Amino acid sequence: MELRQLEYFVAVTEEAGFTRAAARLHVAQPGVSAQIRQLERELGQPLFDRSGRTVRLTEVGEAVLPYARAALAAVEGARLSVDELTGLLRGHVTIGTIDWSRALNLPGLLAGFHRDHPNVEITVTQDDTTSLADALRAGRIDLAFLSLGSEPPEGLQIQVVVEHSLYAAVSRDHELAERPTIALRSLGDRDLISLPKGTGIRAVLDEAFTAAGLRPRIAFEAGEPPVLAQLAAHGLGVAILPRPTAEAYADELHTMPIVRPRLQGRIVLAWRAEGPRNPAARALIARARELPRPAPT
Repeated sequence: MELRQLEYFVAVTEEAGFTRAAARLHVAQPGVSAQIRQLERELGQPLFDRSGRTVRLTEVGEAVLPYARAALAAVEGARLSVDELTGLLRGHVTIGTIDWSRALNLPGLLAGFHRDHPNVEITVTQDDTTSLADALRAGRIDLAFLSLGSEPPEGLQIQVVVEHSLYAAVSRDHELAERPTIALRSLGDRDLISLPKGTGIRAVLDEAFTAAGLRPRIAFEAGEPPVLAQLAAHGLGVAILPRPTAEAYADELHTMPIVRPRLQGRIVLAWRAEGPRNPAARALIARARELPRPAPT
């Protein structure tokens, strides 16, 4: 029994097919099939039921799977431990982020880390906060920059990176365009333009409206703050924006801080509560935690 056979066995199981497993492993499909047949001959039992459109584990395959995964994890753990002791970081780290905000300086973080650890491969994925938090808990990504309301996500550790006030923004000819600030209650009967549920800014907005006994009237949703600003510029409602975006569109829109209460958004660095087993991920988290924190805006 070889580790390569166990690796192929786990890949076929997770991909539910030999062709997809071969693509994932970057090998030819006949080679995968041959190694699985050899493993089945050594065990004396079939590991997969090949009678359907997708392959499925047999009862024997179900019994073997946890041991195969444990063996592969043990080998990877031994390799990582040696690398860590010798100061040589290898491996792969996946980062999630809500956006590429300048305040995060994510390119600068990655450039510095890559310069010090050139053997670590890094993947960056972008999604909303809810999806990224789920991916963190499931172990699909190692760390993430999330936008949060007041409630910390379950099962994760966080460190605040950026804090910013929320602003209301309207077109220059809007009836609210003369106000220097706007109270939350004054937004209760307005058509609002907001980020969708699952984002931190929307969570802050919904929490504030609920606390005030109100319900926001969301007329338009879009996934990026600049799009919200553009919709407001066309007179479609009141956009709820983070202060940096509001300031960027100050020439096109009338922007005003939301008061009574003031609404504050946060961008945080997040990772699993138990911490990653991957030394490269631990090193990148430590580097990210040392980033200078901008003053609240």
